[in-house]
Amino acid sequence: MAKPIIISICNQKGGTGKTNVAINLAAYLSYFNKKILLIDLDSQGNATSSLGEYDYEGDIYEVLIQDKDLSQALKKTRENFWIIPASEDLAGAEVELAPKIGREKRLKQALDGFDDINKFDFIIIDTPPSLGLLTINSLVGADKVLIPVQVEYLAMEGLSQVLKTIGLVKKNLHPNLDISGTILTMFDKRSKLSFEVWEEMYKHFSYRIFKTVIPRNVALAEAPSYGKTILEYNPRSKGAHSYKRLAKEILFYKDYDKDF
Repeated sequence: MAKPIIISICNQKGGTGKTNVAINLAAYLSYFNKKILLIDLDSQGNATSSLGEYDYEGDIYEVLIQDKDLSQALKKTRENFWIIPASEDLAGAEVELAPKIGREKRLKQALDGFDDINKFDFIIIDTPPSLGLLTINSLVGADKVLIPVQVEYLAMEGLSQVLKTIGLVKKNLHPNLDISGTILTMFDKRSKLSFEVWEEMYKHFSYRIFKTVIPRNVALAEAPSYGKTILEYNPRSKGAHSYKRLAKEILFYKDYDKDF
């Protein structure tokens, strides 16, 4: 079996919709009969709670800090959809990782030693809103990076910082890491600003911008509070249709296994 494509959903700026992208992209990829593993690498554990997962035996903290095997923290959450949860213990992981040898590669080592890795088609990593060791671990462990960008002017500044960090990771730790592009989130078609930022992104961003744009949508905001993906909560909403298109865009883009 082919190895899965490992995708880090990354942006150090908070409020860009990383977790929303991670869980709903995963949901629709699983809907299209792909086997998905979501790794919650954010100490807030929002991806875990947004899927309604509160009862689990292992978590990503134990994998990174206590050398627990990923298989011991693996939990099936839905059809074709598994998760490695995050607990509040992850909040101290940055400090605990600091003295460890190979601290930037702990997640990669866990993935390399994961016997069941080939049963998945995609592994999606939800990252914290920072450029610390947890995010670095996600980049070193990933094949590709997707960058959610909120459609606002300050997002451009944050994007440059992310690209700088990714460049340093490519240079020093993971030369084969690919930037697959950006996903524009929280787009408000009633706002002139949204269209202006959208145009600026196309003018100045040299990597791929996904054609699918994620709108501001009440259903997308409500779904996590019910422990549901948008596919489960309101599959007829504009938000659901956008994530369905995004999953199709990834799956059916030519040579998606090489480059989205």
